Amino acid sequence: MKQNAYIAGVGMTQFGKHLDRSLKSLASEAITIALDDAALDRKDLSAAYVGNVGAGMISGQSCVLGQVILREMGIGGIPVINVENACASSATAFQQAFTMVTFGAYDVVLACGVEKLYSTDKQKTFDVFSGGIDVEKTNEILKFVGEKLQDLGMDLDGGAGASRSIFVDIYVAWALEHMKKHGTTREQMAAVSAKNSFHGSLNPFAQYRDVMSADDVLAAREVVWPLTLPMCSPIGDGASAVIVVSEQKARELGMSRMVKVEAATLTSGYDIDAEIDAPAQRAAKEIYELSGLGPTDMDCIELHDASAISEIMYYEYLGLCGAGEGGAFAQSGATKLGGKIPVNTSGGLMRKGHPIGATGTAQLTELVWQLRGDAKKRQVENARIALAENGGGYIGSDVAALALTVLSKT
Repeated sequence: MKQNAYIAGVGMTQFGKHLDRSLKSLASEAITIALDDAALDRKDLSAAYVGNVGAGMISGQSCVLGQVILREMGIGGIPVINVENACASSATAFQQAFTMVTFGAYDVVLACGVEKLYSTDKQKTFDVFSGGIDVEKTNEILKFVGEKLQDLGMDLDGGAGASRSIFVDIYVAWALEHMKKHGTTREQMAAVSAKNSFHGSLNPFAQYRDVMSADDVLAAREVVWPLTLPMCSPIGDGASAVIVVSEQKARELGMSRMVKVEAATLTSGYDIDAEIDAPAQRAAKEIYELSGLGPTDMDCIELHDASAISEIMYYEYLGLCGAGEGGAFAQSGATKLGGKIPVNTSGGLMRKGHPIGATGTAQLTELVWQLRGDAKKRQVENARIALAENGGGYIGSDVAALALTVLSKT
C-alpha cells in the first residue's frame, strides 16, 4: 500500500533534569508547541498515540498516562493509545499514527513521547532500564554478556543491574567485539562523542551544550573500559510531539511547511545467527525499498547513539559505510556538520539527552527542522531527504524494537 502522510507540526521541551516538573507539564508544553506549529487547535485532533516507559516505576502512573495528560489539556473523547516499546516508544507511536493516517482512519493525529527518569531513588531509574530485557531471563542474559566479555578479555565483577544499567555491559561487549574484529579504536569512539558534543552545543534543546575534544572524551571518567562517560547517553527528562496529517488536510493547511513521510517501518529482533542479517540491516533494506531511496540519498540522519559504539555500528548497518569501516568513517569527519552525511545534528542521545520515551519523536522534530531550514546554526545546507533510526530494548542477542523513518522536503 502506498504510504501517504505528512508532518504538519513538531515541538519539544529542553531535555535535562526536571525534578520540579510533572509528566503532564512536560508533555503539555511539547504538544502545545506542536499544535501551534501546525496551526491547528486541540479540537482538530482525531486520535493520539502517547509513548512512555518509566512512569509506572518512577511516579506510579502505570496506566492511562496519555488520557491523564490530554485531559489536563482539555483534550478528550478521542481514541488515546498508550505505547511502550522501550527506547523506541515514541517512534513506535509515530509509526502507528502514520499508518492510521495512511489507511484513511484519521486526518489529524498526535504522536508524542514523555519521560521523567531522574528520581531521588536511583534504583527506580535502574529498574526502568532493567525492564528493557526479558526479566525472567535476567540472570541468563547477565551470564551470557559476562561470558562474552570474558572471551574478549574483560572480567567484570557484578555491577550491571546494581550500580549501572545492564545496557552498559552490552555496549562494552559490542565495543570490545568491534575492536577485536575490525581494529576499531577508542580514539575513533571518542571522535563520535566529540562530534556530537559540537552539534549539541548548537542546539538550545540539548541537555549538554559544552564542546569536548576527542582528548577530553578519553580523559573523562571511565564507566567501564573502553567507554568513558561522554561515550554513553545520559538519563534525562523531557517531552516531544509530532502532528501527523493526511494529504487532504496538508493541502488545506498549505504545503509550504509540510514534511512528507516517505516511509515508516517497525520491526522486532530475534536471535542473530551467521546466516541472518542484523535487525537494523534488514530494516534498512525494507525502508530503502519502500521509499525508493538509499543511503546515498540521505542529507542528514538522526540515529540511536546510546553509546559511541552504537553510532559506529549503525553507520555500517544503514549502509553509510562498509562493514568494519564505521570507526574510520567517524574519525574522518564525514558525519560532522559540513561533512559528507551529517549524523545527529541535534547532538544525538549522548548530548541532546535520552528521556527514553521521548527520544523517537525528538529525532523526528530535529529532522523536520532540518528539512524546513529551521535548524539555525546547525543547519545542513540544502537538506531534502532525512532518515531517523530508533531502537529499543534487548531480546535474546538483538534489539527488541527498531523503528526507521524516511522524511522528505515537500
